[in-house]
Amino acid sequence: MAGIPGTSHDDIATRPGRDTILSHIVRWTFISVSLLFLAALLFAPLATVFVTALDKGIHAYIASFADPDTAAAIRLTLTTALIVVPINTLFGLSASWAMAKFEFRGKSFLITLIDMPLAVSPVISGMMYVLLFGLHGWFGVWLQEHDISIIFALPGIILATMFVTFPYVARELIPLMQQLGNDEEEAALTLGAGGWITFFRVTLPKVRWGLVYGVILCNARAMGEFGAVSVVSGHIRGLTNTMPLHIEILYNEYNFIGAFAVASLLTLLAVVTLVVKSLVERTGYRRR
Repeated sequence: MAGIPGTSHDDIATRPGRDTILSHIVRWTFISVSLLFLAALLFAPLATVFVTALDKGIHAYIASFADPDTAAAIRLTLTTALIVVPINTLFGLSASWAMAKFEFRGKSFLITLIDMPLAVSPVISGMMYVLLFGLHGWFGVWLQEHDISIIFALPGIILATMFVTFPYVARELIPLMQQLGNDEEEAALTLGAGGWITFFRVTLPKVRWGLVYGVILCNARAMGEFGAVSVVSGHIRGLTNTMPLHIEILYNEYNFIGAFAVASLLTLLAVVTLVVKSLVERTGYRRR
């Protein structure tokens, strides 16, 4: 730079962080490796799903969804998500409010319990419900005497899905609420606002984008859950098979068109979820 003693163009060209041929090579090497990795593990399988689903034409693809068992699996998946996601959203809001705004004995233990489904295998969580509510489980005899079905029925599928998905909303909101602090809530209470008004007028607007983000993740996992639901469902066609379970059955029966057609629908739902997630992230970033 001119005017600075002891500084030359050669010194500037050799400074750390300066764009050089080597830095460009390294940068594009990492970009190429990342793109190849995504192409091999993400784009190629997704392309295979849609190519196989449309292998015999669009009419065969559409006819796959006319199968009553396929329609039942789609309805069951959507029904489960519509029940599980609102319940987990309510739990996530309550748990995050308690964790971030109050101090009480056993708080760290409660946070550990919230994280448990993320560490436990979904198959193990499904087995826990079988041991509790199965015919030979702790409450199996009582349930049978009162003609109540949980395992191999919709309630068991909802419970298993709820277990593996309930941390998502809470784990998204807890650090966000802790970071935001309690200053605005305390000011609202000082001015005479009640607890509910403080929550809906002060706390909820501040965390709404984090809440939406957690709900999106919870919904995506609820629709795609396989392990826990596989244990408690009993694989009853037309009754307890969700979309992931129905895909496995169709594939094992060599009905590749039907299997990949349902898989493509599940993939499209996942893509829509990712698009909504990206829009929420961008909107939330701009609002902040």
